[in-house]
Amino acid sequence: MYRLNDSELLRYIEEDVPYLDLTTHLQDIENKKARLKIITREELLVSCMEEACRIVELLNCKVDSFIPSKQNAGKGDVLLTFSGDYNDVHKAWRSAQVLLEYSCKMSTYTHSMKKEIESANKHCELLTTRKTFPLAKKFCIKSIMSGGAMPHRLNLGETIVFFNNHRIVYNTNQEFYENIQKFKIKVPEKKIVVESDNFEDAVQLMKYGVDVLQLDKVEIELLKTIVKYKEENYPNVKILASGGIDINNAAEFASTGIDGIVTSKPYICGMANIGTKMELIA
Repeated sequence: MYRLNDSELLRYIEEDVPYLDLTTHLQDIENKKARLKIITREELLVSCMEEACRIVELLNCKVDSFIPSKQNAGKGDVLLTFSGDYNDVHKAWRSAQVLLEYSCKMSTYTHSMKKEIESANKHCELLTTRKTFPLAKKFCIKSIMSGGAMPHRLNLGETIVFFNNHRIVYNTNQEFYENIQKFKIKVPEKKIVVESDNFEDAVQLMKYGVDVLQLDKVEIELLKTIVKYKEENYPNVKILASGGIDINNAAEFASTGIDGIVTSKPYICGMANIGTKMELIA
């Protein structure tokens, strides 16, 4: 698993502490040491702990203990403990806590949704869209991967997905279908993914050589029909379902026999319920 580098973390820190902590500056406290414990109030799958620890170190504090990423934490568990100069501990406090609040919630939601999918279809993958927080893609992707998902699309230059808005340059759908083989010749190492929302179009796309069908906002019964047709006629085609799928209905969609579920839900699931406790130390 990759890590966010120091320059990225320093930019994040600088947003919160560009000059000084005015509150502790007013206190004018010197030669005092403190210890902070970051504690979860709910069950979590930990994520981005490496970054939280590095933030602490970049602000001149010492990491005393932590629960590693991809490990479960129970209600009341101490996720991270660090110590240092009273003023430095205050600077590191919120930056580390907020990062964990967002990341652990995303990884926990992702992990729970992944288990729902696997309960219905062990061959169905959980994929997340590129609708990450602006300016925070690496952070979001690391969080969902900690939870067991894979990114659906990291960027526009990585994968090929044709939406309806790409078809407007063709006079007819038939003209678009006939171009699929041309696309495949140009990018022999890539898969051609096309979004569809009805049976007739899906059949034609398979007939003309599409590699992956992404079925958007399709009802369960229609999804079953398309999957059945695919299995009987074009077994090598992969089928993804997208649109309105979350932890509550993921198992139902997975049970249709699809190969993957595409969702943005882990990015907007909120923040973990995490608290802190600070104490002075000798």
